[in-house]
Amino acid sequence: MYLKVSKNYSISDTELAKTERNDCMVRSLAAAAGISYRSAHKYCKDELGREYKKGTNAAVLAEKFKIAEKEGLIVDNKEFSVRQLGKTEIKNKYKLKGEVIWRKKTLKSFMESHPKGSFMVMVARHALTVKDGELMDWDSHAFEPTRKVMGAYELKRKDNQVVQLELF
Repeated sequence: MYLKVSKNYSISDTELAKTERNDCMVRSLAAAAGISYRSAHKYCKDELGREYKKGTNAAVLAEKFKIAEKEGLIVDNKEFSVRQLGKTEIKNKYKLKGEVIWRKKTLKSFMESHPKGSFMVMVARHALTVKDGELMDWDSHAFEPTRKVMGAYELKRKDNQVVQLELF
């Protein structure tokens, strides 16, 4: 069993991307927000304290995105609302011998339960994107559908919201 992986995650025409390593957060942000790799790289460096060829600290990300939930997120002159998914959205509830148990969703079950929207998903020591039910990650991760979801953030463009008609 394997997951279908979008090629958009690993393709980048910038020289910066070709020389980088440990840039899964940069690629995840770029894919989820629909922005350039260079813009995502700059945001991760300036706002999340990411160093060249080193990963992004998950604690710093959580802190910054908690603030972004209240104030919004601006990257590449685009404004986004950020929402951290709660326990019931990243965990499955089971009943075992009369006792209720919560277990982390697998990547596959997360994708099935979130067919619409743009999500930055954190798994153990890695970040990826699930966009409209499609996985955006490295091809080599297609054979790992049972990775456990540690956390997730939903990103929505603020200027793409549906405007309700007003009747006069």
